[in-house]
Order: sequence, then C-alpha cells, then structure tokens
Amino acid sequence: MRNQMDAAENKSLNFIEQIIEEDLSEGKNGGEVYTRFPPEPNGYLHIGHAKSICLNFGLGLKYKGKTNLRFDDTNPTKEEDEYVESIKEDVSWLGFEWEGEVRFTSDYFEQLYEWAVMLIKKGLAYVDDQSSEEISAQRGTPQQPGQESPYRNRSVEENLDLFERMRRGEFADGSRVLRAKIDMASPNMQLRDPVMYRIMHATHHRTGDKWCIYPMYDFAHGQSDYIEGITHSICTLEFENHRPLYDWFLDHIYEEGKVRPRQIEFARLNLSYTVMSKRKLLELVENGYVSGWDDPRMPTISGLRRRGYTPESIRNFADRIGVAKRDNIIDVGLLEFSVREHLNKVAPRVFAVLNPVKLTIKNYPEGKTEMLSIENNPEDETAGSREVPFTRELYIERDDFMEDPPRKFFRLGPGREVRLKGAYIVKCEDFVKDEQGNITEIICTYDSETKSGSGVSRKVKGTLHWVSKAHAVDAEVRIYDRLFSDEDPAGHKDVDFKEFLNPDSLKVLKGCKLEPSMKGLKPGDRFQFQRLGYFCVDKDSTERNLVFNRTVPLRDSWAKKNKK
Repeated sequence: MRNQMDAAENKSLNFIEQIIEEDLSEGKNGGEVYTRFPPEPNGYLHIGHAKSICLNFGLGLKYKGKTNLRFDDTNPTKEEDEYVESIKEDVSWLGFEWEGEVRFTSDYFEQLYEWAVMLIKKGLAYVDDQSSEEISAQRGTPQQPGQESPYRNRSVEENLDLFERMRRGEFADGSRVLRAKIDMASPNMQLRDPVMYRIMHATHHRTGDKWCIYPMYDFAHGQSDYIEGITHSICTLEFENHRPLYDWFLDHIYEEGKVRPRQIEFARLNLSYTVMSKRKLLELVENGYVSGWDDPRMPTISGLRRRGYTPESIRNFADRIGVAKRDNIIDVGLLEFSVREHLNKVAPRVFAVLNPVKLTIKNYPEGKTEMLSIENNPEDETAGSREVPFTRELYIERDDFMEDPPRKFFRLGPGREVRLKGAYIVKCEDFVKDEQGNITEIICTYDSETKSGSGVSRKVKGTLHWVSKAHAVDAEVRIYDRLFSDEDPAGHKDVDFKEFLNPDSLKVLKGCKLEPSMKGLKPGDRFQFQRLGYFCVDKDSTERNLVFNRTVPLRDSWAKKNKK
C-alpha cells in the first residue's frame, strides 16, 4: 500500500522535483535545496522569465530551502543599473524574497580569474590570437571535427604571460581570447575549445574600468553556482548541450566535501501571438513600435503589471502550464484566462460607459437623485456594497441601442424593455437623431414598481449598465489587444516579425463616463467594468484626467452570435 502511495505521489511530481527528491533521499548536499534565478541585466524580464522565477523560488519554498537572485553581469556593453532595479522590482512584485543580499557574477571576477590561471597552469587553457571569425570557421560541423588553433600548444609560461597582459589592457578588443583546451573532435560542439575570456575595454556598471577582460557565460555560470553553494541549477533547454561543458569546468575546480551544483534543463515558455526574444523586444522599444518596456501590450512583467495583471494570476498561470522537457507553444488565451479568473474573485464591480449616448427617463421626477445600493462583488461576500446615484438623465453604451434590432438583440430598441442594473425596468418610447443620422438621445419611461430588490417578479431578458449624467466622472480608456495578429510572429523564415504587428492593438477612447465612486484612485487599482471587462488605473492618470487600461475583456456572447 505504501509503495502505491509513493508511486502516486511521484507521478504528481514534475521531473525536476523527482530529481530533487532522489537527491534528497540519497543524502546529497546535506539534504539542502538551494536554487537561484540568474538573469542578465540587459533588458526587462518577460513572462518567460516569470515562469523561471516561479519555478526556482517555488522549489526553494517547497523543499524549505533557499533561492538567491544573481545577476549575470559579464557583458558591460549591454548591461545597465536600470535593468537591475527593474528585475528586483519584478521578482518582489511576483511575491518572492531572495536569500540574503542580491548577488552579481562581477562579485566573483577575481576568483574566476584565478581559476582561469589555474587551468592554464594545468595545460587546460590557452591564449588564442585568432579573430572570432577564424575561430568559428575552425569549429567544424557536428559531422566533421574542428581544426586545432595554431596557438593551441603554446607553453604554460607564454599563456600565463599573455593572459596577465590581457588583464592589464595591453591588447585591443578582439585581438586575443582565452580558450579551454578540451577536444576539437568532440561530437558536442560546445567542447571544441570554447572561449572562456574575451577582451572588452568597456566600463562596467559595477566594477567601472577595473577589468578589460570578461568571462563568457559558460565559464562564469557554473563557477558562480559553485561559489554560492547552489545545489540545483535550473536552466532552459537551449543549455542542455552546454551541460558537459558546465561539468567539465567544475571537474577541474571542485574540492572534495563542497556542494557541487547539478544543472537541470526544462522547456522555456513560448507564448502564442507573442515574441519572447529580448533582442526583438528591444527593437520594438527602440524603434517606437511601443511606448516602452512597460507598454501594456508587451509581454514584459512590467508591461503585464501596468496592464492590470496580478502576481497571483501569473503564478497560477505558471502552475497551470507546468514544467516540460520539450519546447511547445502555450496559447496566450490561457494567460488571459488566468488573470480573468483571479480578477473575477477580487476586482470590485463598477459602472463605466465607454461609448456614451444620453438616455432620458421622461416620467422620472426632474431634479431627483436616488441613491441605489449596488453590490461590489457577487463573488466576494465580504466586499459589501456602495451607493450609486440614479437620476432622470443617464448614459448608456451606444451599442446597447439599435434603431431596428434583430430578434435576439436583448438590449434596447423602440418599444423594447430592459432592466437598468440595480435600478428599474425602462421602455424605449422614442429617440433623437442629429443631422448626420447619429442617435443623440434615447427617450424612455420607467416602471416605478420594478426597483431592484423590491420583489417584483416581472422579468426582462436584457440588463444594461448605466451612469448618471449629472454625476459622471470623465476618463480616458485605452483598449489593448494582442500586439501581433499572427500566432507565431517570429516563426516565419522570410518575413520580418514586425510585419505581423496588429494595427488595432491599441484604441484610445476619450470622454468615457464613470460612476462617481471612481474619484481619488491610484495607479494599479483594478476593477471590473460591468459587462465590459477588467480595467486598471494607468500611471499616466492625474487627478483631473483618469486613464484606464483594459486588462482583458469579458466573454461577449453577443459578438459570438453575431459572428455566426
């Protein structure tokens, strides 16, 4: 029976958890689990990084271990403090705390240099004077062995001298590199004497001009894990063929009795209708296709946050998609479902009319204001209710009225009745048009016996939201849609991904009308605009000019019927 229970439990574990539990059962690493999230500070994090953050920090929490935040800052030409701060903010916003102080690979530059010297002394590294183009040409193919560099057999003394002079800044950028001496005939291309250090006379965001040689990621990565005592180094699948190199470097620096990290690879997140390449995202920012890294159409964490996504929804999304061994494309609809599901539980409901047309109730007393009690969230019993003013003149959505409606249009039309949510049943008696034929006013009567909550049983099929004209708050509303019109914009070999930019990804609506409770809001406040979708207050808002972003729409059953 116990074996069956164990088998059921293991079946529910993902493959990374199974590896960790095997290590723990064997007593490896003193029974500790220590993971890390190691971004390069060369851009803003996106939803793919969010998956990695949730995975690494989640493993630390599940196994009562630790997770640190380490910046892989080995390329000074692309890295900035702005990115460091944004990444720290993103990790914290997602709800995770890193162990101790933030780490930087640059903290370990001196130790990495000493290990490089040690490899030279062992005859396992050499200085190569060839250009990067020459080195690349000599690597061969997976079917053909590479060619050895003419500098491969330099003496230890010459290599030590040249490497020291590289550090002192005596040579120009690109004139020399330090390479590991492994096997130019290896079937694994990563083991064909990979570059360990390159010369870069560039100011580093933390170390300034102290260094002019910088370690490559493959040399810095595993060694940084080793220095920090990381037990499980979780990487994406593109690093799977780098793992033998990761282990090769560790083999030559490892000291008995210390924690030795283990690299494990998982499939990165690919999302439909999205690009996940930092280079492509940077191109969108620099060329003005979006307003910045935090544009609400961007898949960056800061963009999702500005759009109104919640950290809970992103963590739930990461749990839903799980951890896979093979790359696949996840439907962006699942991400949208996750935020819609969470906001449905927590977002207060309010009335907002985005495309207003005046509705006058001709038999309602002039000058009368009636305060109606409206529940804030039917999904949350503790959310309470609010008072909303009801008057003779209201605004409703222009799309909620048709002069000649079809049979299944359960909204307002001549002679038709609807319920105004939380208020009364009204009947359209007439309407007014301007010279261009646009409807400017809908004239109704109301049934005073049908007040919501009065117990009157008369039913109508349509219920509309509304805003009192005298009490309305003006706002700008930005309707965001998917940034790309193609499911895989970067997947077309001969077509630039920007060709698939959606021209309707942003529509700005001015003169929207909101209920008066919407005064005094702060950026990030989230709401459900009833019948319309979920919206949040944008950082561009001021006291005089409220700006809202649409996070996701509600499902529109009428749109589906109309399409059919």
